[in-house]
Amino acid sequence: MQARGTKSARRKLKRRAKRERRFAAQTNHVIANEIVADAQRTGRGIAVEELAGIRDRVDRVRLWPSQRATLSSWPFHQLGEFLAYKARRAGVAFVEVDPAYTSQRCPNRWCGHTGRGNRPTRDSFRCASCGFAGPADHIAALNVERRASTAWVFVNMPNEPAVESGFRASRAGQPDRSAKRKPRALTLGR
Repeated sequence: MQARGTKSARRKLKRRAKRERRFAAQTNHVIANEIVADAQRTGRGIAVEELAGIRDRVDRVRLWPSQRATLSSWPFHQLGEFLAYKARRAGVAFVEVDPAYTSQRCPNRWCGHTGRGNRPTRDSFRCASCGFAGPADHIAALNVERRASTAWVFVNMPNEPAVESGFRASRAGQPDRSAKRKPRALTLGR
């Protein structure tokens, strides 16, 4: 239809694109609702990798054309936004972490070896240093969980107590310049 280029073909393509967009949004809503409901029911938080640049990573992997079309047209960012606002609304902790090397790093606390050799195949993980092994997706999830718990500590760190007169106790006699500034949002990851 694109090659034909007629007015009716463009109209039909526009309708199809809207239909696909609505389907993807509905599916993302359902997925986000299930994840948030599970987290709320179990009393846990949600940690996801930052999805920025996922299309570039998909392009580097060899896929069938049908898989390539599915992965490159899916709105991953929208899913992340839905998870964030639904988690906030439900009172569930939500953190995005840096995805770098989550599937190549050993989750063993005493090892932590990172390298391409840890992934002998696409689906398996085996640490070249300590021998820790398991499914690659499970290993990546363990690493995301560890990064999220570390990030969560920094997000929830209490502010430095300020003296009411506008002076810090450590800098007695000098005005507290940070009290005049707006608080900056902490960004996780890159």
